[in-house]
Amino acid sequence: MTRRLDRKLARIRQGRYTPGDFIIADAKDGDMAFGCATPGAEIAADGTPTGRFRPITDYRADIVKVTESDLTDIMLMSLSTAEMMQDQSLFRDSEVTPAVRLNDTTDIWLARGGAYGRSPARPFRTARLDRVRDVTDLGLYAVTFYNDPDRDWQTLEAYRAFREEASANHVRHFLEIFNPAFAVATADAEFASYNNDMIVRCLAGVSRQDRPIFLKATYNGPRATEEIASYDPENIIFGILGGGAGTTRDCLELISQAEKYGARVALFGRKIYHSEDSVLMVRAIRRVIEEPIGSTEATRAYHADLVAAGITPHRPIEADLELTDPVLREYAE
Repeated sequence: MTRRLDRKLARIRQGRYTPGDFIIADAKDGDMAFGCATPGAEIAADGTPTGRFRPITDYRADIVKVTESDLTDIMLMSLSTAEMMQDQSLFRDSEVTPAVRLNDTTDIWLARGGAYGRSPARPFRTARLDRVRDVTDLGLYAVTFYNDPDRDWQTLEAYRAFREEASANHVRHFLEIFNPAFAVATADAEFASYNNDMIVRCLAGVSRQDRPIFLKATYNGPRATEEIASYDPENIIFGILGGGAGTTRDCLELISQAEKYGARVALFGRKIYHSEDSVLMVRAIRRVIEEPIGSTEATRAYHADLVAAGITPHRPIEADLELTDPVLREYAE
């Protein structure tokens, strides 16, 4: 079965992109980063926090809800969750492509009280690719570049070994490139320029048989996005990752700016799950891209959707219209 994702990728590579081809992925792999905190805080009937976290079944129920809405193109999960969704035949007749996080480097070990993110990422993989292949042929592999020869050599050596194993197991991947969690010296160049060069450098020698089907990286502003997105669009399809939850306008402005400057994919996790309603948020994201409307109007429309559904917004509309991300504020129209 050729799913919608592959049809969209084919049109994008052929230069036939339209806004309807924009790829939205929902990241529900948080258990590989946050542990017990992944499903979020438990709220008592009176609206006050209980001090406990919800069970993983709540998180998985949202996977089912979003997948059945048919508004996303990819559902990214941990392998343990993907196996449970397979047992439920969730993706058997679905246009949504299941995907699994294929590596979990130390910078996403985000346990309560943990300090791993203060140090450069060290390569690590939990999921066995032969087990992944029993569930899906697609997964996410992540790297971070630090302008440090020892760290970056270790990262790229691990990525090379992964590609060999992935090829042997007939597993495709998309590549995530994080910004480091702390400042990295790049001499007289902006970090975004250094990062773009490293992305191209690390893929230039990779055969099309082993190349990621697309990239996703932090939105580093219009110039950096346009540079990498227009560099080699037949071989490098560029997308953005979501980061923290932020306001609704943060989410919708990020999509608007990124698509305008050449991004063709968005993989959002907390921006979807920590919204008032995951399906309504994905619908708002599609509205911004496909109608298209600006992030202010789209935020107001999202609040109207919440009211119509009888859902109380997390914030008053005035607060939800704020842009809290400095990069987005700088370039908002």
